[in-house]
Amino acid sequence: MPVLLQAQQKFTRQLKLMGCRYDITVIAANEAEGNKFIDIAANEVTRIEHLISEWDSTTQISHVNYYAGIRPVKVDKEVFDLIVRSIKISELTDGAFDISWAGMNQIWKFDGSMKRLPTNEEVAKAVSTVGYKNIILNKQDTTVFLKLKGMRLGFGGIGKGYGADKGAALLKSLGVAGGIMNASGDITAWGNQPDGKPWMIGITNPFNKDKVFSWFPYFGKSIGTSGNYENYVMFNGVRYTHIIDPRTGWPVHGISSVTLFGPNAEISTALTKAIFVMGKDVGINLLKQIKGIEFIVVDEQGKMYESDNVKMNPFK
Repeated sequence: MPVLLQAQQKFTRQLKLMGCRYDITVIAANEAEGNKFIDIAANEVTRIEHLISEWDSTTQISHVNYYAGIRPVKVDKEVFDLIVRSIKISELTDGAFDISWAGMNQIWKFDGSMKRLPTNEEVAKAVSTVGYKNIILNKQDTTVFLKLKGMRLGFGGIGKGYGADKGAALLKSLGVAGGIMNASGDITAWGNQPDGKPWMIGITNPFNKDKVFSWFPYFGKSIGTSGNYENYVMFNGVRYTHIIDPRTGWPVHGISSVTLFGPNAEISTALTKAIFVMGKDVGINLLKQIKGIEFIVVDEQGKMYESDNVKMNPFK
């Protein structure tokens, strides 16, 4: 006797995880199953946040930061491996991406509390605590030692993408046929919509964040997005964005948004920050040399640069 299979449906929930907006979408047989899967993915992201957040004093990374310049700290292999991969991205980008940048949070604040620009001396002091080459790793013991007093690791440039990847991997392992983990533009998706059509991905207009200027069908690559339109401060008529060059300590200019498509959201997310810092010409030249990475870069004049394999559909 044939078995009647229940039709699959799409369920989405918006949450605040890792300090940002997460939109989690799953394909499931019914609302109860959909909610269960969304809860599982959200709990996985929360688990990761409780490992790597530098704002929570109980996390392993907070302990690493606390003992900077004093002694090594043992961390889980998962955390250790994420640091190893982060350092490899630093090497690839010549320090344009650097997880030891977090000391900058002491002088640059984008929560409305900044009343003046930091002085050159304050910036120089913060920069003196930055440098991925001063992260000392012991693979056998999985310990991390920050050589310099005042050094701080921060995963704001890679953690959202990593969380999206891990949440998606867990759901796929549980047999969820399709879904999207969208961490404020850092996206991992799999499968298709219930009607068999591909997921549709929109690119935010960097000059009007409430609008989408282009869309395309999801084609199997995870997405990382960074823009200078969300977090910034204004002083003397000059806009200072939250994307800071870890080598100089100053916010960068020249690019409005970067969207990258790669093998996972982790590397796509991290590289978007590096491209901002490196600048359009140097950044695009690097991207063209990395196999499996596609890009859309929009400069501050609104001119768009895209790789050959990205076929977009502009909204009219």
